[in-house]
Amino acid sequence: MGIKYSFLNKVVLITGGGRGIGLATAVAFRKLGAKVAIGDIDLELAQQAAIKVQGFGGYLDVRSQNSFHDLIVQIEKQLGPVDILVNNAGIMPMGAMVEESQAITDAQIDINLRGVIHGMKAVLPKMLERQTGHIVNVASLAGKYPIPGASIYCATKFAVVGLTASMQQELRDTPIGLSAVLPSKVLTELSSGTGDSLPIPTVEPQDVANAIIKVVAHNLAEVAVPNYLTHSPKAYGLVPHWLNTGFRKFIGDDRILKGLDQNDRKSYTQRLNQLAQSK
Repeated sequence: MGIKYSFLNKVVLITGGGRGIGLATAVAFRKLGAKVAIGDIDLELAQQAAIKVQGFGGYLDVRSQNSFHDLIVQIEKQLGPVDILVNNAGIMPMGAMVEESQAITDAQIDINLRGVIHGMKAVLPKMLERQTGHIVNVASLAGKYPIPGASIYCATKFAVVGLTASMQQELRDTPIGLSAVLPSKVLTELSSGTGDSLPIPTVEPQDVANAIIKVVAHNLAEVAVPNYLTHSPKAYGLVPHWLNTGFRKFIGDDRILKGLDQNDRKSYTQRLNQLAQSK
């Protein structure tokens, strides 16, 4: 990646770092010499992941500002001030919006959007005080392209993309970096049961981790994963609605609504339901 930026001894906090993209990102940062802190709502998972990267693992419920505050206090004692925050925690229920429970809808908004806001508010004051730091918000290409069967998820990711872009302007006269990373379909538990339902490229968690490293190292505003899709939303926005809709119907972009394998997705759905009821 041609990295010139030094991550040596930088303190990196990764939310939702116990598995998937978060864990892959933790490993990637550790290999570059960073000190890694993993926050996850599953404390045991966070601590196990921390052992893998010789870092710190702590409990974090991104829905709670107090939870963020408590974790950061622990990190500062163990590792030092947070230099890089990766807002990665997120959930992705799928299915028709009208059939989605209010608890699951609220959980998506609380975790995917409010969790990002909480994280930014938790670290920005001290970053501004020290005049150094970088925040990476892991959004999604679903924050640029609407997906039938993932409407609330798309809404939260569209919001994260907008939030990041707006905050980049608020911070433009400061040395604080802020980036959005927009993965396509990532082969993790979140996309389980989709099979070929999503007519988009698939990527591995490591691909997303590499993109996160890249945006920090080069202070990039926004990248897609895979990278060749970074500028495609601009072209998408130029296509007339009627033509767009016709093409999407032709390729069957509503396969999530018609062909989602609920059995394959059962374990993840059960965990989401438990999480939604836990607040």
